[in-house]
Amino acid sequence: MSKEFTKETLALEIIERLKAEYPDADCTLDYDDAWKLLVGVRLAAQCTDARVNIVVEKLYEKFPDVDALASAPVEEIEAIVRPCGLGKGKARDISACMKILKEQYGGKVPDDFDALLKLPGVGRKSANLIMGDVFGKPAIVTDTHCIRLVNRMGLVDNIKEPKKVEMALWKIIPPEEGSDFCHRLVFHGREICTARTKPYCDRCCLQDICSKNGVD
Repeated sequence: MSKEFTKETLALEIIERLKAEYPDADCTLDYDDAWKLLVGVRLAAQCTDARVNIVVEKLYEKFPDVDALASAPVEEIEAIVRPCGLGKGKARDISACMKILKEQYGGKVPDDFDALLKLPGVGRKSANLIMGDVFGKPAIVTDTHCIRLVNRMGLVDNIKEPKKVEMALWKIIPPEEGSDFCHRLVFHGREICTARTKPYCDRCCLQDICSKNGVD
């Protein structure tokens, strides 16, 4: 990391450069209602967003709202979501989650972080995604792209545990920037700062300020 940057100023510089590079970056899970994002993010565990977007079309065709999904036999949910992997556990969580939304929240998704965390299958990453994308509240989504990139960039120092990364980023990322910043990290992580190949540092808009320069 260049000596003239503190972590705070480095974060602000990275935010501005990624804004210019990915001005329209947003969530890559398809949804038109908050409960659908809850379902999608649960299915996305160890699965690509692209595959989830295909699978949920069939799910919503058969179970078009919270009530229908809450009443659906878990086995029928599992049969549809199986291509996303871990079908039994995901189907069980989706069913239980929809039942709680129906019985406790009138079919609506709560806009409270702690309430979201109490829903089956919802962890901090999912809760932050809902808070930021659905309710427009401060959020930091520490998915695998976020964790990999902020370590490489020098925004955090060899921290891999998602909650610890999140807490470290809250200290240096302006609250109103967190959600969009994390979406842009996903795009940058897929296109440039990749996990399975050597990063394309020669094409990176952060090359001159990144602490790693392609070395993990």
